[in-house]
Amino acid sequence: MISLSLHHIAQTLGGDLLLVGDDTLDTEVSGRVDTDSRVVGPGDIFVAKPGETTDGHLFVPAARTAGAVLAIVEHPVDEPITQIVVPDAVAALADLAREVVARVRARGALKVVGITGSNGKTTTKNLLARILQDEGETVAPRASYNNEVGAPLTMLRVTEGTRFLVSEFGASGPGAIAALAGLVHPDISVVLMVGMAHAGGFGGIEGTFRAKSELVHALRPGGVAVLNADDPRVAQMAPIAADRPASVRWFGRGGAADVRAEDVEVTADGTSCTVFADGASAPLRLRVLGEHHVMNALAAIAAATALGVSLADAVARLETVELAERWRMQPLGSQRVRIINDAYNASPDSMSAALRTLAQITGPGERTVAVLGAMSELGEYAGEEHDRIGLQAVRLGIQRIVVIGPEARRLFLAAVGEGSWDGEAVFFATADEAYDYLTGELRDGDRVLVKSSNSAGLRFLGDRLGEFFS
Repeated sequence: MISLSLHHIAQTLGGDLLLVGDDTLDTEVSGRVDTDSRVVGPGDIFVAKPGETTDGHLFVPAARTAGAVLAIVEHPVDEPITQIVVPDAVAALADLAREVVARVRARGALKVVGITGSNGKTTTKNLLARILQDEGETVAPRASYNNEVGAPLTMLRVTEGTRFLVSEFGASGPGAIAALAGLVHPDISVVLMVGMAHAGGFGGIEGTFRAKSELVHALRPGGVAVLNADDPRVAQMAPIAADRPASVRWFGRGGAADVRAEDVEVTADGTSCTVFADGASAPLRLRVLGEHHVMNALAAIAAATALGVSLADAVARLETVELAERWRMQPLGSQRVRIINDAYNASPDSMSAALRTLAQITGPGERTVAVLGAMSELGEYAGEEHDRIGLQAVRLGIQRIVVIGPEARRLFLAAVGEGSWDGEAVFFATADEAYDYLTGELRDGDRVLVKSSNSAGLRFLGDRLGEFFS
């Protein structure tokens, strides 16, 4: 974090400052801000956030011992560390992030990019950060730091020398993106797609549309909305951008997009295409698995070129990316048995894309195996969407379907009902049972997709299979 006085921080948070030791109102702090006492170090600021299973106030002593010089708390803690007492620690975190970004922006050339979408946020964030880091100091979220805690923590990592802040915005409910994006008002807002992910929490796809469009509403006047020209719902956000007013930069596979891809070819080693932007073209060899990641790459290129990066530079930097993120289309195992661990998140759209990729990258004499778990947060749509994925897996010709967990049982039943098979689709209640089956069933030439929502825990099964067949 940038250097701020204790007085200024307390004033920003509207909290009561309790000084300890030699600290004064003018004492400056500039360390890392975090809610996890295990990563706090000398000079850092610890935010004691109450949680569902524990209370951050219990870890103020550990944070002080680790070297923290300031604790932001909701009630005083009997510990010799300077504290700022606030009504709501999470709200205070947001207030501090807003102030820090505003001060850096006022002093320098900081540009803020916000990214949202039902799928692809983290991959696009990582691709864009890779492009921008060669242009100047770039701050981007670790993992999927995109909620009311993670997004402000990322914002608080900016320094006086930061040139780009890339923020990923998830939506826990209506108004969530508006609140987070409103802390920084992005110069560029990227909307990837509007799909069924989390539809249960928004009352359907139209609710998801309204939630994702909040990022375009939050644009700074004169900013740029980077929108998916191939998604009809995202395309409907263009008038929102005009009202800011902001310009629109389209990405997609169609000829009308400002940044588009042609001649897309998918293999087990990655995806190749030709990218066109602003009258220029360049071949792109993306090592991240999956045709669907072409759209994420196009979104990153569209944002980067809007910030002045050349197409040639953007493409060259993307080609150095070997893995977008752990547990996202992550190749494991060996050439003998290839495991693709994509079990960090799952929605109907991402599940469908991953199954298509499995079918595309499997060659003659190789067998497709899909290890599938539940897709969460679909609410009333869960049954029909699991049915649809089961049907799609059969129609894509996936040769072995392994379904895990009671929440995914309808996927298994749909697959069995669609195919006239004898054992090609199997069901297990637990990942351990599936592991025992798969270690005996998988054979040379198998290409195995492991896909589920985070809550199903199949990412750990994917890791175990990858190690077993390495």
